[in-house]
Amino acid sequence: MADRRILPGLIVSGLILVVAGCQSGTGGSPSPGSAGTDTKPPEGKVLESELRGYCPRVSLREGTNYVNSYAKGGQDDPSKLQYQASISDVTRSCSRSNGMLNITVAVAGRVVPGPAGAPANITLPIRVAVLEGGNVTYSELKKHQVQLAGGGAAGQFIVNEASISVPEPSAANVQIFAGFDEGPPKKRASTE
Repeated sequence: MADRRILPGLIVSGLILVVAGCQSGTGGSPSPGSAGTDTKPPEGKVLESELRGYCPRVSLREGTNYVNSYAKGGQDDPSKLQYQASISDVTRSCSRSNGMLNITVAVAGRVVPGPAGAPANITLPIRVAVLEGGNVTYSELKKHQVQLAGGGAAGQFIVNEASISVPEPSAANVQIFAGFDEGPPKKRASTE
């Protein structure tokens, strides 16, 4: 009877020790003057508060992840496609200072030449926008230059937008959007 009580007790005690070991800190003593406060880390180090801090996700709105360019008069004709650019990945990083949330957004993608493509410098219109509770707090259109190579070779691009600074939000209600922005649709001549 005593063995039936001891074995579960030993198992529970062992689990408590394992959990306590997983939650322990580095085991070292705090450095002089730290007293548990967040001080500026040495260059290249990141504070735990920054790792755990709120950093809004970057999303692509529907229809903004690719853009096609056609030769003059060849809109939507696959044989007149000069190139297609697409966004394959977006990411962000955040830091805080003086009540501001500083955000860096990176956009990566590819440019693939089409049948009517030729070596050229092309301009990709990439917009980054920040909304807080439905209100636009930041919006910037970057005109990113990319070299389109000849011979059907695809190219890659990376755009970094590091100048985003918005008041630190009191709630997790900030959205970041990135994508191609060609502006309003061009008006077509009336055939009436």
